[in-house]
Amino acid sequence: MKKKYILWTALCSMFALASCESVLDKTDLGAADPDLVSGDSVLANLSLNYIYNQNLPDWGGYTSISALGSSTYTEESYNQGSSQNKYLEGAIAENDVTDFGTALNATNNYGKIRTINSFISDLQLNPKMDAGAKNRLLAQAYFFRAWRYFELVKLYGGVPLVLTPQNAVGIENREGTFLPRNTTSQCVKQISADLDSAAKYLPATWASPAANWGRITKGGALALKGRLLLYAASPQFNPTDVNTKWQAAYDANKAAYDALTANGSKLIADYAKIWFTESGNTEAVFVTGYNTSVGDQQRRNSGWEASNRPKYSTVSGGGSNLPSWDMVKAYPMKDGKKPGDSKYAYSDLLFFKDRDPRFEKTIAYNGCTWPMSNVPNNRLWTYYAAGKSVENGGVNFSFTGFYCKKALQTSDVAGSTLDLSNTIYSGTDWQEIRFAEVMLNYAESAAGVGKLDEAYTQLINIRKRAGIEAGSDNLYGLKANMSRAEMFKAILDERQVEFAFEGKRFWDLRRWRLLESTLNGSKGTKVQINLKTTGVPADFATSRDGMKLEDVYTNYFTIALTPNALMSRTAINYLPKYYFFAIPTSAIDNNPLLKQNDGWTNGAFNPLE
Repeated sequence: MKKKYILWTALCSMFALASCESVLDKTDLGAADPDLVSGDSVLANLSLNYIYNQNLPDWGGYTSISALGSSTYTEESYNQGSSQNKYLEGAIAENDVTDFGTALNATNNYGKIRTINSFISDLQLNPKMDAGAKNRLLAQAYFFRAWRYFELVKLYGGVPLVLTPQNAVGIENREGTFLPRNTTSQCVKQISADLDSAAKYLPATWASPAANWGRITKGGALALKGRLLLYAASPQFNPTDVNTKWQAAYDANKAAYDALTANGSKLIADYAKIWFTESGNTEAVFVTGYNTSVGDQQRRNSGWEASNRPKYSTVSGGGSNLPSWDMVKAYPMKDGKKPGDSKYAYSDLLFFKDRDPRFEKTIAYNGCTWPMSNVPNNRLWTYYAAGKSVENGGVNFSFTGFYCKKALQTSDVAGSTLDLSNTIYSGTDWQEIRFAEVMLNYAESAAGVGKLDEAYTQLINIRKRAGIEAGSDNLYGLKANMSRAEMFKAILDERQVEFAFEGKRFWDLRRWRLLESTLNGSKGTKVQINLKTTGVPADFATSRDGMKLEDVYTNYFTIALTPNALMSRTAINYLPKYYFFAIPTSAIDNNPLLKQNDGWTNGAFNPLE
């Protein structure tokens, strides 16, 4: 995908300013350049774009140093091989989540906050700039300060609130005084205030939408506030189910939904094409832009394409986010009912038959049509013959038998295929918040305050877009008259499917305190589709592409499921203390006022306050 402009990487070509180099290549990357924020709005925008560059999340929702949130931390895609995945196995120690930041470093969370605070402070002192322009710039900076603190709070609970440029990142204020941790509720209040300030001055839509694609809008700020307060109301932060927290989440998420819909936000009709529309994408709310432009200052490629294709279909990476059998089984049937409860028969051998249409658009499986690498009618074959995978001659094949094909550029969803040499140059944009999430956040918070009809409406509209059958009751497979608890479960199940491989599942299980009950004891089920040893045509390898897939499976394949066989190391063992990670020892050694979280060594801080 190509775009004329991208917010931070096209700065030189947009403005042709000699000072551009000082924005992107400064020796002091810990602060925005005061010279830029003291002049006109064009130069201030250059400094703000540096803040965008520092803080926008990467593909898959990575926003932290430890890259938490990957599908390999949940049942979406089990870890394979002999390397240890501490987050999946439940072997996390005090110093494994290092996102807190203790040094004067622009790449840690407090370094990024210092940059934002410097920008805000310098801009507020600027007497020359038009008030409207200044407020719009400040609003974007407030959004990213809120974003950074939200990321910290969801890891650790309350953290030190630093709202002015400090001397030592995350340790001292300007007076050289060490800073203690603020309570979690104080942090949530400040993050909310920053997002309110952002929403007050941000436009609903930017002028010249194509040139400003990816800029934060009023709806984006409101949507993040909705996500924040939904976390605050969830059992991780609200184990006693305090109703006022659910009411705050409901008010915020309904406000975000109403503001976005008033400005034209809606679901894109085809689930498979969500990722392949840029300016004018009605589902995109909070976006990180990538491009395929050539040139040192303009190229910013997404790694998603190359990392998720089969290894033999890309020149770099490949084979990431391999869907598990658990993920395959999570999809309902096309009437919206669970396998076994549906009017459509289900069998493990014909797992692909009559499923929710999102299944076909997300998971590539043995025998499916997957047009890629300039082969429009390509069929993917991952079965075993004589004990060996036939995929790519038994080399670099999927250990689960499946691939994630969400957001990969293929001719059926993007209009053209990428050839092998260009997979590393994908410009597909990441949508950290899309309108479907706003709808489901609204549904969940509505359920929290007992407004189940509103929750039904949002769930039904999500399922309608997916292509699930309406049914005679027009409930799209949902159970009628659900209780509050049943509705919560239905929404969580919907999120698992709707946001598969989008970095949401880990955080959903964590905020609902379901990591142990969902994952503990498992090592993943190994799936192997085997070619029968008798009755198979001699020309099967050349004739299989022309056969009806259901007949191929029924006549020539068997399926073998081996529980607890995917992970070669220990089974998952999440512990209750992982719902709030430990403050790294180095941070505590650096600041005597920092207290460790309850449950960890010498823990005395209650993250629930």
